Amino acid sequence: MNRRYNQGAMDRTYGFFHYLSAVIYDMAFRGDIVGLENLPKSGAFLIASNHASHLDPPIIGSQVPRQMCFFARKTLWKPGLATWWLDMVGTIPVDRDGGSDVSAIKRVLRALGDNKALILFPEGTRSPNGQLQAAKPGVGLIACRTRVPVVPARIFGSFEAFGRSGPLRIGTPVTVVFGQPLLPADYDDPKAGKERYQRASEVIMDAIGKIERPAITVI
Repeated sequence: MNRRYNQGAMDRTYGFFHYLSAVIYDMAFRGDIVGLENLPKSGAFLIASNHASHLDPPIIGSQVPRQMCFFARKTLWKPGLATWWLDMVGTIPVDRDGGSDVSAIKRVLRALGDNKALILFPEGTRSPNGQLQAAKPGVGLIACRTRVPVVPARIFGSFEAFGRSGPLRIGTPVTVVFGQPLLPADYDDPKAGKERYQRASEVIMDAIGKIERPAITVI
């Protein structure tokens, strides 16, 4: 088992894939993991990250020492192994934006009510060029309704490793940095009216954008 994390405390299937993802990351994409101390040790919270690659969810999830929930487009649920795997690791099917998907929001509220953690991508879809994209209101809606801490995260190198239109490049370092948690008072302005959720998403996306790539230490 992974000596860093106790996969035994996770559901059996999730723990296995958590361990497998961590091993694959260490062997194929190992970079720096910074800011793990910023992740709450208990209670519900959200991780909000930039999104440039299919590699982002498993890489980020493999570095979080507790069981997470994920979002994925409903169109990925097709007959076969993929649907089984998505269900077994607790993935929530959602429309692309997610802000108006009532069934997905209910599942999110249920998961957070059970003190689970959730990974979200404010941009809504993978970046076409590796650059940060504008935030959509869906993440702001979920954050404002749940009022849990939001940990901004930024992943560096995943676009180069497996971008939207590029080949898979084994050996490309991928680094993940977790920032300081945002509390509801930091991202939510109930007086913002119709713009409340969009503004919350923009605050969260701004926090992601302020995270810098860690300097390379030369020994």
